[in-house]
Amino acid sequence: MATATKVKKKTVRIASGLKRVRQDVRLNAANTALRSKFRTVIKNVQKAVLAGDKTKAADLFKAAQPVIDSVADKGLFHKNKAARHKSRLSAKIKALSATAAA
Repeated sequence: MATATKVKKKTVRIASGLKRVRQDVRLNAANTALRSKFRTVIKNVQKAVLAGDKTKAADLFKAAQPVIDSVADKGLFHKNKAARHKSRLSAKIKALSATAAA
């Protein structure tokens, strides 16, 4: 049985251990995909903020919030980390409107 990692690991012989290895491969792939989606939505909002497009940034932020929350709910990141990201993105969007009004 070949594992997904490049590092040579000790072969598991017990049935429960073999099942655990199968589960770990599947869970690792799911976590990697979620982490990637999390980073992508944050980068999209940041790009819109840098471009100075407040409406696009606000729309992207609204779409990003459920993704950020779901990652925290699944335990991939701590809930405070998710809250910190949302707070900083929100502050950047609010700063856009302040500079546009000034």
